[in-house]
Amino acid sequence: MEGKTTPVSADAVANSRTDAGDGELVLVTGGSGYVGTHVISGLLRNGHRVRTTVRSHGPATSAATSAAASVRSAVAASGVDPGGRLDIVGADLTADDGWDDAMAGCTHVHHIASPFPSVQPDNADELIVPARDGTLRVLRAARDHGVRRVVMTSSFAAVGYSPKDGDEYDESDWTDPEDDNPPYIRSKAIAELAAWDFVAKEGDGLELTVINPTGIFGPALGPRLSASTEHVRAMLEGAMSAVPRAHFGMVDVRDVADLHLRAMTHPAAAGQRFLAGGDRAVSFLWIARVLAEHLGERAARVPTREFDDERAREAAGGAERVPVLRTEKARSVFGWAPRDPVTTILDTAESLFRLGLVKG
Repeated sequence: MEGKTTPVSADAVANSRTDAGDGELVLVTGGSGYVGTHVISGLLRNGHRVRTTVRSHGPATSAATSAAASVRSAVAASGVDPGGRLDIVGADLTADDGWDDAMAGCTHVHHIASPFPSVQPDNADELIVPARDGTLRVLRAARDHGVRRVVMTSSFAAVGYSPKDGDEYDESDWTDPEDDNPPYIRSKAIAELAAWDFVAKEGDGLELTVINPTGIFGPALGPRLSASTEHVRAMLEGAMSAVPRAHFGMVDVRDVADLHLRAMTHPAAAGQRFLAGGDRAVSFLWIARVLAEHLGERAARVPTREFDDERAREAAGGAERVPVLRTEKARSVFGWAPRDPVTTILDTAESLFRLGLVKG
C-alpha cells in the first residue's frame, strides 16, 4: 500500500518545477509510473503544459528529487524536450496534502496513479481503500478547482472478471466487486464504480472518461515496469523454467497513452468508458515463442513449456478462459488502432535490453 507522503518542499523539487508557458495545463497523477511517463511524453509532444504528481516516501528531499529525476529521464528517453512545460510536485493517494496545489490551474486531469502490489495482500482493504479513496480524493480536488474532464485509468479487471457465457466482453460489462476475486481485481472495480457514483452525485459538471486496458506491454521509458512487462523480463533472464497456462488481452502502453490523449478533449468521450486491447487474446507461451523466434541468442533462456498454476488461473479468471475483447467503441469514436502484438512484445524486449533491465 502507498504510504503517507510528506509534502514536497521547494528544495526537494529543485530543478523540477519550471515556469509555465502559454496554453492549458494538464495534470497527470502517478507521473513516474510505466503508463504515466508515456502519457506525459505524449502531452508534451502535442504542445501541452504538464504538471505531474509523484509519491514521496521517507525524507522529502531525497525521495522527491529521485522521483523527479526519474520522470525527467523517462521524458528524455521518449525523445521529447519539455523546455519549461513540465512541473513535478508531491502528492499521495492516501493523504489530502498537496492535491490543491497539484490541481490549481489545470483544465484536464489524467488519473493514472493506483496502488499495485507485488503480491496480493492478506487484507483486501490494503488495496481497496487507497484505490477507492485516492480516486475520490483526486476527483474531489478536480471538481473544486473547476477541471473540465478527468480521464481515469481503470482496468479490464473492472470489466471481465465475473462469470459470463462466451467470455466476450465490452464496456457494458462489469466485474462484480462482491465476487471472490483477488484484492487487486476487486479494488479496480470498486474504485471505478466509486468514481462514476461521485461524478453522478457530486461532480457539479465535472466530466469523467475511463480507460480500461487489458494487460499492458510495450517499451519502458525507465525502470518502472508494468506487472505484465515484468514477465517479459523474467523470461529473457531465464528466471522462469515454464510459464503459467493463461490467456489474456494485450495492449501496447503507447496505445493506452494515445487513447488517453484522444479521450481528453473528444466531445463524445464524456461520461464513457473505453476498453483498450488488441484483436485477440494471447498467452505467456505465445510471448515466449515470439521472443525466441525474433531475438535469437538474446532469447536463449526463454521458457518453452507451460504449467498449471493456481495463482495464474485465479488472475486470469479460469484455467481455460480465453477472453474475447470487443474494442469497436474506441475504434469508432476515436479512430483508434492498436499495434500488432508482435511489435509490442519485441519493442518491450528491446527497451529492457537498452535500459539494462535484463541481467546477463
